[in-house]
Amino acid sequence: MANSLPAKTSSSAANYFLSNIAELNFPILVSVPHAGRQYPPELLDNLNVQASHLLRLEDRYADRLAASAIASGFPAIIARKPRAWVDLNRSRAEIDPDMVAGMDSTQTPHISKKVRGGLGILPRRLHGAGNLWREKWQHQHVIDRIERDHEAYHVMVKHLLDQIRSSFGCALLLDLHSMPSVFDEKSRKIGFVIGDRFGRSCDSRYVEMAAVHFRMHGHHVQTNHPYSGGYILDRHGMPARNIHAFQLEVDRTLYLDQEMREPIAAAQSIAELIQSCCVMLAEQMFGRDLLEAAE
Repeated sequence: MANSLPAKTSSSAANYFLSNIAELNFPILVSVPHAGRQYPPELLDNLNVQASHLLRLEDRYADRLAASAIASGFPAIIARKPRAWVDLNRSRAEIDPDMVAGMDSTQTPHISKKVRGGLGILPRRLHGAGNLWREKWQHQHVIDRIERDHEAYHVMVKHLLDQIRSSFGCALLLDLHSMPSVFDEKSRKIGFVIGDRFGRSCDSRYVEMAAVHFRMHGHHVQTNHPYSGGYILDRHGMPARNIHAFQLEVDRTLYLDQEMREPIAAAQSIAELIQSCCVMLAEQMFGRDLLEAAE
């Protein structure tokens, strides 16, 4: 049985897992940025709330949803450390100066709505829990954390996408997340949300094919609402260079228990569904994009 609560780990642990990168056999890279469960001791030592509150920041066990694709040979990068430590889907400019010693608002003049809500690159507070940290983080510690864990992840994603594009003439980043249950205007539960920044990060045909794939298996799918994707897509999706990126949000009730803590048996079927989506998209890219690259 997996641990339900965060556990301390060595701060020297690598900041991501890599799979199937020695030999790239597919033009798709799977990224899982918010499922990290290795909590550095300095994070837990500074907690102002019960550790269980941090689970609300996780895309709980979303890495399990990538397992079938990884087993089939798709390259993947999975964050080890949690979103509470650093949010890989925020830009390094999205820092809340009130949580950093030695910073003030003049250093971050354009504070986003998400930062004001407590969910910047370093989460500050959660609704119903209040401020997460007893003491402010030291400025140099924050800079080091961003360089070591945030920037390093993105540098590796770029490196892998460039390698894939060099090998195949095209590349697609599937950025895998999970979401609380959300409903459409007709009160229908949405199983999957596919975001592509409203067409800016990905050729629409890949999003449309993915949506059809999940609908054919009985799931309600929406695109770009209520989640259109964030910093990861903005940074890495470059359709003009034939590097595409879309975000896939999965309803947590499809694969977690009622407490949203542990995977259920259905997690395997969802993972297989995502794997078959990757295969379908790869076949499309092999067929069309490689032909275009050869012309």
